Amino acid sequence: MSDTGLRRLYPFLDDGGPGNGGSGNGGTANGGTAGAREAEAVLAEVRRSTAAKAAEIVRLRETVLRRCAGELAACAADLARAFRAGGRLFAFGNGGSSTDAQDAAALFVNPGGPFEPLPALALTTDVAVVTALSNDVGFEVVYARQLAAFARPGDIALAVSTSGDSDNLIAALREAVRRGMVTVGLAGGTGGRMAETPGLDHLFVVPSPSVHRVQETQTTIYHALWELTQSALDTAEAH
Repeated sequence: MSDTGLRRLYPFLDDGGPGNGGSGNGGTANGGTAGAREAEAVLAEVRRSTAAKAAEIVRLRETVLRRCAGELAACAADLARAFRAGGRLFAFGNGGSSTDAQDAAALFVNPGGPFEPLPALALTTDVAVVTALSNDVGFEVVYARQLAAFARPGDIALAVSTSGDSDNLIAALREAVRRGMVTVGLAGGTGGRMAETPGLDHLFVVPSPSVHRVQETQTTIYHALWELTQSALDTAEAH
């Protein structure tokens, strides 16, 4: 990056620097003042952008939760029934969504407080298995093969994707459907190919083109699912 580019990104670096128009060691007071004004303008834009993004994610979360309230409750009821029958949750995704899948699994296993720990596993965590399957067969099977090895009818498959178009997630969901699992998909945009997957039980689509906003909203979705599942389990036990 050129010096001009750096000064545009970080104008405050020139403030007070020797020979850069700053007020110290040969610089000028006017140059220092100009640099300070530029720095304040950058910070003001950062504050404006941050506030706009925060407002956007709040609106998006509210929209999705309002539109999907009934589906979230129905999905949680299905998850509760599966857990009560001895089912386990298998979560998976790629990239940042793999981390979200791990977070979702950890939430069910270790919820803290008075909540019931539930059996859940992220299929993204065994590096030996993931790399062996990727190297020997193909990356598109890394989750489907694990479901074929571990999953039973009545278990739960949770696929997390920002696009809904990942080959390995679609393959895993199809395998989950074949095995009689409860299938749940989280996607962004218009749902991609995930929305066209035959037999998918529940799909939650975040209508945004922004990967960041999609991931932030999906975090809210699986936390809501976990909370509603716990509530459904408590209600069943009370009766």
